[in-house]
Amino acid sequence: MVTALVVVGLLVAAFVGYNIGGSSTGVAFGPAVGSRVVRKTTAAALFTGFAFVGAWTVGRNVIDTMSDGIVPAAQFSPTASVGVLFFTGLALLVSNIYGVPASTSMTAVGAIVGLGLATGTLDGALMFTIVSAWIVAPLLGFGVGALIGRYFYPHLDARLSFGRMSGPLLRIDRSRTVPRPRLNENASRQDLIGAGLVLVIACYMGFSAGASNVANAVAPLVGNGSISMNQGILLAVAAISLGGFTIARRTLATVGNDITDLPILAALIVSLVGATIITVLSQLGIPASLAVSTTCCIIGLGWGRASRTATLAELATPSPPGRAEAELGTGSLTASPAADEGAGPTVGELASGEAEAPTEPPEEVDVPGIGKEEPEEVTAESLFDPAATARIVTLWVLTPVLSVVGSYLLFTLLA
Repeated sequence: MVTALVVVGLLVAAFVGYNIGGSSTGVAFGPAVGSRVVRKTTAAALFTGFAFVGAWTVGRNVIDTMSDGIVPAAQFSPTASVGVLFFTGLALLVSNIYGVPASTSMTAVGAIVGLGLATGTLDGALMFTIVSAWIVAPLLGFGVGALIGRYFYPHLDARLSFGRMSGPLLRIDRSRTVPRPRLNENASRQDLIGAGLVLVIACYMGFSAGASNVANAVAPLVGNGSISMNQGILLAVAAISLGGFTIARRTLATVGNDITDLPILAALIVSLVGATIITVLSQLGIPASLAVSTTCCIIGLGWGRASRTATLAELATPSPPGRAEAELGTGSLTASPAADEGAGPTVGELASGEAEAPTEPPEEVDVPGIGKEEPEEVTAESLFDPAATARIVTLWVLTPVLSVVGSYLLFTLLA
């Protein structure tokens, strides 16, 4: 019976890792594939490699926390491990049904918390630290995004140009006995720099995803000794890789629903900020959500961009009667810093071929100072519908709560 439960646990862990690979590969390499820097197969291979590095190094700290920190490792019986992994997989199912990137980390931790509450072994001090990080990380993402959007984004958008390359960044030269990689000879120096930046940040996202997500798939099995730490990492990365090479192809084809409408510069900024936050938390052994942090950074970036229509003093002062308040919307990211300039291409436009790389370097654009831009110059199509945003936030809160309640009821009955 125990052997059968261990086998079931391994299968469920592989299922969780498979889905993580399917979703995370698209999020990390969406801009790179959309702008033709790499092909889908190359993206999956790079994601697998950097996810492995992240899991093998920083990810061990998160596995330690989830396998022998929140509750003692002795609590992870084969039955308990299957139960915890079941609720983690259930979160992935719910997120797929509603089209919302639910936090696998938060839901996995919720299932472990339910086990700890049912058995009276929960480490309250550690959970306070983890929950505090869950609150601080999104706020930090929003704050950094708002700061960049208000003071730096218009200048970066005016000086940087990202487009769709005519071919991959690298090609294999098979003219000699030993094939060798070569840079795309048709790409300009500016294209190569931009493509290199896109690729580096995508690989960094893969590293961060591996560091934070591997524990969600195997921590209970490592905790009960069914597999070792190294075996758990290898199992999770293998499942993530399988997901990256199979179901992630659809995600990469649509370049991910969560970044399709973002200008590629904005996508790179939020990827960099979100991955950095999660990597730091993973180093501290704290499981946290990459999706939540990056989404809050998107909101902050759009708010900061739109807030340039007013100075800090004007933002802090209520508008006088009869004067309309400036609308602060995340759609500002798609607006150009100059009224007569077009917005930079979005990830979705690059993927669909509607936007091409500029043939000439962008001319110097005079960026209006803060408080001198008109609202119509910084607002555009909304990236976030209020109803959709409310549904996303609700599910972010609801899924870990349901995980805690369901896990608690299950393990109370089994006790």
